[in-house]
Amino acid sequence: MSDIVIRVENLSKQYRIGASQKNRNFREAIKESLKEPFRRAQRLFRGSAPGLSESDQTIWALKDVSFEIRGGDLLGIIGRNGSGKSTLLKVLSRITEPTSGEVQIVGRIRSLLEVGTGFHPELTGRENIYLNGAILGMKKGEIRQKFDEIVAFAEVEKFIDTPIKRYSSGMYLRLAFAVAAHLESEILIVDEVLAVGDARFQRKCLNKMQEVGEQGRTVLFVSHSMPTITRLCKRAILLNEGKLIAEGPAHTIVRTYLSGSDDASAGERIWTNAQQMPGGEVARLCAVRIKTEDGKIANTVAINKSVEVEMEYDVLKPGYVLLPHFQLMNEEGVIVFKALDIDPAWRKRSRPAGHFVSKALIPGNLLQEGLHFVWVALITLEPLIVQFYEPDVVAFQIIESNDGESARGDYTGDISGTVRPLLKWTTVFSPARQPGTN
Repeated sequence: MSDIVIRVENLSKQYRIGASQKNRNFREAIKESLKEPFRRAQRLFRGSAPGLSESDQTIWALKDVSFEIRGGDLLGIIGRNGSGKSTLLKVLSRITEPTSGEVQIVGRIRSLLEVGTGFHPELTGRENIYLNGAILGMKKGEIRQKFDEIVAFAEVEKFIDTPIKRYSSGMYLRLAFAVAAHLESEILIVDEVLAVGDARFQRKCLNKMQEVGEQGRTVLFVSHSMPTITRLCKRAILLNEGKLIAEGPAHTIVRTYLSGSDDASAGERIWTNAQQMPGGEVARLCAVRIKTEDGKIANTVAINKSVEVEMEYDVLKPGYVLLPHFQLMNEEGVIVFKALDIDPAWRKRSRPAGHFVSKALIPGNLLQEGLHFVWVALITLEPLIVQFYEPDVVAFQIIESNDGESARGDYTGDISGTVRPLLKWTTVFSPARQPGTN
């Protein structure tokens, strides 16, 4: 397999809907096998009822999935809920057997698929660290060398000799991740479990996983946070209904995933039911739109063309000075900018009850190519009250051609940054001076 540490070939996993997945003992297995011929005869006698065919009673959580992972890869696994991400990790972790296909793995695997994975609740934190190391095949001396580092990372020094059944979920998570990241496994598998931690701990874990990858160990990471995927992973795979539909650079796969989402591809969002409109007694949001220079609603805009953000809202109660504003966020979760409405006509003037449409024009050759999400809000300043606040309400894609008319010019490589302004350059030429002249 050379430097390939995981090879997955035509992997499939089928589940029977409604069937009990619990483990059975030997006696129960014998009883079930004896009953099966009678059940089969009963099914033949009754015939197949409508809607109860064999295919209707099963579901393919994974279907013919194939990919390879090289040593040191940080691979993101993304997809909608129910796409097969967790099932794939369970198969790779040898928790679940596949229905068909083959998985070849080189190296030891440590998985963190849920809070407290691999922990025994009656044992102390100290005992669980040594237990997990022993399961990985580590010697006691090797575990002892990592012990202090694990405890310090988990921040559970005071409770290390307490049975972990008395730990809070946060303490469970910190220790579980610390054990998974520090014990010497060649492959680390992490599911969305980090989402239950606080923001500081999440950043700490992400930095640690990045460090693990830099050490040459392999990381597989499932997350619904696209900024986390693009920050942490160089490669990603996209699953949909159990099938692998795309793999490649993380930014490209994230863009494919987001562009295929109904919400992410929408250049317009309208609320027709007054009860569902964001807002309250003072004002309610009716619609948000992305428009091109010619006034058409769009979800893709050329990088050198201006784009207009339009916010439509109803003011129900007069007498309030209202400030519309929006925030633009890119696909990495970075805030590109926030724009406030400082129109002098309404800056210090209370708005009467009625229907309003506020527009802001973003000039061409400013935004970076890629997907941008729009967050909109309406507030009063004195006192500061949020009348409505709607994140990720619409999104649009900035696309770029190779005509050389943008800030890219004739350069074809990657250009990083949150914005891509076309700046005015000046160059002054002076003929080369001869040696010895002033």
